[in-house]
Amino acid sequence: MSLVPSVDLKDFLSDDPKRKQKFVEEIGGAFENIGFVALSGHFLSDKLVEDLYSEIKKFFNLPQEIKDTYEIEGIGGQRGYTSFGKEHAKGKKEGDLKEFWHFGQYVEDDIKLKEEYPDNVIVEELPKFNEVGKETYKMLEKTAQYVLRALAIHLDLKEDYFDEYIRNGNSILRPIHYPPITTEPKNAVRAAAHGDINLITLLMGAHGKGLQVQNHNGEWVDAIARPDELMINVGDMLSRLSNNKLKSTIHQVVNPPRELWGTSRYSVPFFMHPISEMPLNCLENCIDLEHPKLYEDITAGEFLHERLIELGLIKK
Repeated sequence: MSLVPSVDLKDFLSDDPKRKQKFVEEIGGAFENIGFVALSGHFLSDKLVEDLYSEIKKFFNLPQEIKDTYEIEGIGGQRGYTSFGKEHAKGKKEGDLKEFWHFGQYVEDDIKLKEEYPDNVIVEELPKFNEVGKETYKMLEKTAQYVLRALAIHLDLKEDYFDEYIRNGNSILRPIHYPPITTEPKNAVRAAAHGDINLITLLMGAHGKGLQVQNHNGEWVDAIARPDELMINVGDMLSRLSNNKLKSTIHQVVNPPRELWGTSRYSVPFFMHPISEMPLNCLENCIDLEHPKLYEDITAGEFLHERLIELGLIKK
């Protein structure tokens, strides 16, 4: 079984202060220890999940020449399609064994941000694809907002501390297709060991073996969620902000046993990013004599730009 703890967002949303506090302590403790939790009680309905998987499978099954028309040059893969093997983990030369799509923010009431973010790309061949993607994006963003409210309480901040920074944030919904493996991969896995860049990641599709998390002893442990759960982990931005009180844990997606090489795997992470101006300066209440300041001051936008260069998605 998975060693990642399970929490229920309904506890936090309840009117019972004890249940709410229980959730804060459980998720805070998990994020200090292993950096991952499996979360039920989120805002995704079974029907929406079913519709999303149906649409993304249809997209990835389109002929390659059609998919290639949705790969947009010059935006660092921020929207639309990224073809197989193009992204690699920090410090790795080999491309990951995956292709993916990016849905981005649907900006409301902010002309400056509307101009800053690339437009979402419309898939003409699939009339429901973008509509279902947008609805999933909104429900995961709403779920993430409440998770961050709980973490704000855990960090002795005001409950709504993150709200202003994540409204119209630079978040990304990434449906991923790991195609069947047809030849022995040379040093490549479906997703090489990495930490996430963002505040928190909400992952759909961690229901079978594949996703592994590195614990504090350097051991790889399986992270498996129930079908009704999302896997949620701390990203590097939140780790910096909390002076590493909350842990951004290294994780990977390993190749399946050889007998399962002929199968596709799909997963859908939602990377919760703030607006570019959010300061990631270590919080004063996370710094003391035992925990000296670990990171230089930086904004979320500057940090993201640095990391996209490291990942090979944008050129210096």
